[in-house]
Amino acid sequence: MSSIRVSRSVDIPDPLRISRYRKIPELGPRILFFSGGSALNGLCKTLKNYTHNSIHLVTPFDSGGSSAELRKAFNMPSIGDLRSRLMALADETVLGHPEIIALFNHRFEKNASQILLRQELEALISGKSPLISDIANPMRQLICNQLGYFFAVMPKHFDLRGASIGNLILTGGYLNNHRHLDPIIFLFSKLVNAQGTVRAIVNKDLHLGAELEDGSELIGQHLLTGKEVPPLNSAIDQIFLSEKIGKKSPASTALRKKNRKLIDSAELICYPPGSFYSSLLVNLMPKGVGRAIADNDCPKVYIPNLGSDPEQFNMDLASSVERLLAQLHMDCDTNTSNKKLLNFVLLDSRNGNYPSKLSAEVLKSLGVTLIDTRLVSKRSAPYYDNELLVSALMSLT
Repeated sequence: MSSIRVSRSVDIPDPLRISRYRKIPELGPRILFFSGGSALNGLCKTLKNYTHNSIHLVTPFDSGGSSAELRKAFNMPSIGDLRSRLMALADETVLGHPEIIALFNHRFEKNASQILLRQELEALISGKSPLISDIANPMRQLICNQLGYFFAVMPKHFDLRGASIGNLILTGGYLNNHRHLDPIIFLFSKLVNAQGTVRAIVNKDLHLGAELEDGSELIGQHLLTGKEVPPLNSAIDQIFLSEKIGKKSPASTALRKKNRKLIDSAELICYPPGSFYSSLLVNLMPKGVGRAIADNDCPKVYIPNLGSDPEQFNMDLASSVERLLAQLHMDCDTNTSNKKLLNFVLLDSRNGNYPSKLSAEVLKSLGVTLIDTRLVSKRSAPYYDNELLVSALMSLT
């Protein structure tokens, strides 16, 4: 049997293709995103109107926010970004479970006493809290069990202020399932009827580190994003994974077979907007990711950040594309072409505020095609319009 690869011309947006997906999102395309953080959550709320088959490989290396408290207490991967992505993909129709979504999104008061918060947690575990009493069994009992397991192993002085209930449920399930994320993420997905697949890129307790051009080193994702500490004043030279935070202890990790299968099944691979190093490139670091991407003949598209990303200090658009390709090539054979790893850069030069212009000739020299189309509207500016962006992605499938 012989096989052939068929190419087609693409209209962006493609009204016929978009209309078809909108009518039957259950049969929508398998678009895969390498991401983390909250940058993609708004897009996901729009995306699920067109496909229920999107795939989200999420970084578990976040070391800031409330996830940091859980990581310190239990030496575990970060689960906050996994929870928020599941929430963005949750079924919000009448067929969904709004009471479960409300519970998973609830956070404890930041200014309440620890005694009061422990009492509130105990009320949740007993099923007597108004937040959980309306949830039907067996779902209520499943949730209570995970929270109960968390409470049983919670350190005496664990700070519950501002904690996400969803994060505590995930943590209890993670610990109760012999420190495996996949079973509790699967259960969580079913509870909220997530309209897409969410999975951690790896199931390891590691931290992101960076060597800067000025010779300094930073270990901890929260030190790179410019959110919890001042922004970088030197460009990132390279990134690495560390067993420990604050102290360099080089580590490596590999893509799991089940995640390899997800990459193999993708009909479009997207390198989306978000923190360039700590959300995107870090997801491409596990051994086997680059090769899996190269082995899939589907289109691959990069969507640059609008505005200024603190992690991309001193980077223009061309160097961002080159750095993305360099990270992917690290895992591939020397003869792997750029076209196996990246086909398109999707942007809106007329309405978008980018750090620099991007020459189509520069991209051509890299074997990459520039798609310059309307992605920013008056309503969404200075951000991408999620409807326009999703329409463009749907048109490429």
